[in-house]
Amino acid sequence: MRASRSVPLVPVLAGLLAAACCAPGAVAGPVSDAWLAAAPSVREPVRAWRRDLHQHPELGNHETRTAAIVAAHLKKLGLEVETGIAHTGVVALVKGGLPGPRIALRADMDALPVTEQTGLPFASKATAQYAGETVGVMHACGHDAHTSILMGIAQLLVDMRAQIPGEILLIFQPAEEGVPPGEEGGAVMMLKEGLFKRYQPEAVFGLHVWSTVPVGSVAYRNGPFLASADRVDIVVKGRQTHGAKPWGGVDPVVASSAIVGALQTLVSREQDLTDTPAVVSIGQIKGGIRFNIIPDDVRLSGTIRTFTPEARDRFGARVEAMAKDVARAYRADAQTSILRFAPVTRNDPALTARVLPSLARATGDPARVLVVPAQTWSEDFGAFANEVPGFFFLLGSTPADSDPLLAPANHSPKFFLDEGALELGVRALGAVALDYLESAPRKP
Repeated sequence: MRASRSVPLVPVLAGLLAAACCAPGAVAGPVSDAWLAAAPSVREPVRAWRRDLHQHPELGNHETRTAAIVAAHLKKLGLEVETGIAHTGVVALVKGGLPGPRIALRADMDALPVTEQTGLPFASKATAQYAGETVGVMHACGHDAHTSILMGIAQLLVDMRAQIPGEILLIFQPAEEGVPPGEEGGAVMMLKEGLFKRYQPEAVFGLHVWSTVPVGSVAYRNGPFLASADRVDIVVKGRQTHGAKPWGGVDPVVASSAIVGALQTLVSREQDLTDTPAVVSIGQIKGGIRFNIIPDDVRLSGTIRTFTPEARDRFGARVEAMAKDVARAYRADAQTSILRFAPVTRNDPALTARVLPSLARATGDPARVLVVPAQTWSEDFGAFANEVPGFFFLLGSTPADSDPLLAPANHSPKFFLDEGALELGVRALGAVALDYLESAPRKP
C-alpha cells in the first residue's frame, strides 16, 4: 500500500444493508455458517505465523523466506502449489467437492524500508539494501497479517473442501509496495505472466488491515475506493559553481525549490475538488555534496494520486510541463519520468451489494460495517480488479480502547496491529468467498 492518513468512518445505513441482504443471490448458506463456527480453530496458528513473519520481514521481490513458508504450508495441506510467479509469488487452487464458479483471494507479502520502533518482543531487527542504502525492514503496513490470514483460510478451506461448491484460487503476491525504477513486480507482473489467463477467476477479493479503523470493524466504499499511484522523478539540471559566486553557474537548488512550490498549484488551482480529489506530493530531494558548492543537478521524487484515467493522464502531462517551464525561468532544465505503479482500486457495485451481508454476519453487527470516503492511498489490488469484478475492504487493526485517529498510521515505525483483527480477517474474507460460491446460479 502507498499510504495516506485519516479515514473518516460512517456506519453503514440500515436501509442499504437491508437492500443488500435482499439482493439476488445474497444467501447465507450452511457452508459459511460452518465457516464462522470453525474460524476460532486457526486462531493460534494464524497468530504464530504472523509473529514469525513480522520478525523476519522482506522487501518486495525478495520475499524468499516468506514465500517458502507459504508454499510449505500449502503443500502440507495437499494442494498443488505454483511458485516463482513475478519473482516470489505463490498460488494454489482449492477445488471444492461440489460444482461451482472459481474465484480468487489475494494477500500481499512484502514489507517496507522502515526501522521498527514498536518495542514488541517479536519486533523486526532486519536490515536490507534499498535504493543504495542500508535500511531497517518492518511490516509497517500489516502484510504479515494478510499473509497469515490467507494461510489460515487455506487450512479451513481444505478441512471443509467436500462442502464447497466451486474453486478458490489463493494468491500470495509479492511487491505490493512497489519496486525500484527499472524493476518489475507485484500484481501487474503476475497478470503479465498470465495468472488470470491460466486460472480465469470470475471475481477477486482482498482485505487490508488499517490503523484508523477500530478492531472488530470493517470498512469499504462502493465504486472508486483507492487512488491510482504514479511515481514522479524530476532531474533539474543546472551548472555547478562556487557557492560564493552563484552568478558563475546555474543554480538547480533554487529552481527545484520553485518547482516544488509550483507543483502544489496543480491541485489547488487546476483540479475541481468538488468532483474528485487528487494529490501531487514531492517526498524526496537530493542534490549537492558540500555546503559551499552549488551542484550540477538536483533530483526530486514524488507521487501523483488520482481517481480517473483522464485525471491520471492530465496530471502526468501537467507535472512534466510545469517542471520544464519553471526550470527554464531559472535558466535550468528539467527532465521528468513517470512510473505508473497502481491503478485505481474500484469496488464493483453489484459485487459490493452482494457481499455486504457476509461482512455483517462476520462482524456480528451491521453497525461494524463502515462506509468511508474515497482514499488517496493506493493498492495494486486494483490491477486484479480491472481484470474481473473485485471487492476490497479494510480490516480494523487498532485496539478498541484507543482512538483510531491518533493511532500510529500504516507505514509508521510505530504501527501496531491488535491481533484480534486476525480472526475477524479469517471470518470476513472466508464468509465473503463462501457466500459468493453458495449463492452462484447452479447450471442444470
